[in-house]
This record gives sequence, structure tokens and C-alpha cells, in this order.
Amino acid sequence: MDLFMSVEQQKAEHPAGITTNRHSWYLAYTKPKQETIARLNLSNQGFDAYLPLYKAWKKSLDDGAMGFEPMFPRYVFFRPSSARQSLSTVRSTRGVQTIVSFGFEPATLKPELLEAIRVFENQRNHSGLEEISPFQPGSRVRLRDPALRVLEGVVHMVSSKRVAVLIEILGRQKLLSVEHGQLEMA
Repeated sequence: MDLFMSVEQQKAEHPAGITTNRHSWYLAYTKPKQETIARLNLSNQGFDAYLPLYKAWKKSLDDGAMGFEPMFPRYVFFRPSSARQSLSTVRSTRGVQTIVSFGFEPATLKPELLEAIRVFENQRNHSGLEEISPFQPGSRVRLRDPALRVLEGVVHMVSSKRVAVLIEILGRQKLLSVEHGQLEMA
């Protein structure tokens, strides 16, 4: 599946030459960690800007938590809100490094691709912690507490609040229920 329309496909859609089309989506390559800034500034300039985010497990020192990260780091989708809006202002937009192009022509995305990304984003963002957690049944884990780090086990079951881990203690297997933030991968 081609992600972008080639220059030939763009010309076929726009026989008079390649022009900015308010229905076409383009791709901005952002400066590192500035996707949100670029999206906000593109929106402020009147562009329709889209930064797909997905729910992810973030491991912190105190506790594991859910957060949102860019689905495509350093990329923001955008399109003009009117046919007269120029793409030239995008290159100097705060947070944007350049526009993704093939030669001198900006690449346009197929609408089906953008819709598929939106569907995936929506499904992922409505997933529960048990579906996103790195701790899946059968994976090897250990306790994060420094005094108990020697204890390793196998994940038995995952829920939104706790993880059941099968650990061998003194020659016997014991099912231990702990919070997500108390574990790390072994």
C-alpha cells in the first residue's frame, strides 16, 4: 500500500498542475519533541492540523501510568482550510522543520490512509490498561523494590489495577497480586 500519492497521481488529480487542494493532507516534519507546538501553530495559522496520539504505558520511578505519545514522532498532518491558503508559510511555522516532499513537490496523503490512522488511534485510545500494559500473561517480571528485586516470576493475569504474578518463594509457588508500577520486565 502506497502511503503517499506520487507526483504522477497528483497531476492526474489536478490536470492543470499541482496546486494546493484544501482536501489534500500534507505532512510536516517537525523539530525534535515539538509535534504539539507545530500542530498548535499550524492551527493558529488556519490550517487543519492533526497529530495522531496513542495511549501508551509510561514507566516512572514511582508508579507506572498511562500517557499519550505521538503515533509518528516528528510528524504532523495538515491541510489548508481554503483553496487560497499557501503552503509556503508552513516551512517557517514554529516547531516545523520542513514539509515532506518528493523533489520540489509536497507529498500528499491518500485520504484512506488518514482515515485508517484515525480508526487505529480511536481503538487504541479506548483500550484498557490490561491491553496496553507491557505485562502480559506468560511474560517474565521482577519486583521493582530494591530489597525484593531478586524475586522473579511469570505474569498470570492482568487487570486494570493489578497484575497477578506467580512467584516461587521457599520452594513453593505463590500467586502475588501487585500494582503495575511495582513490576518491571525481567
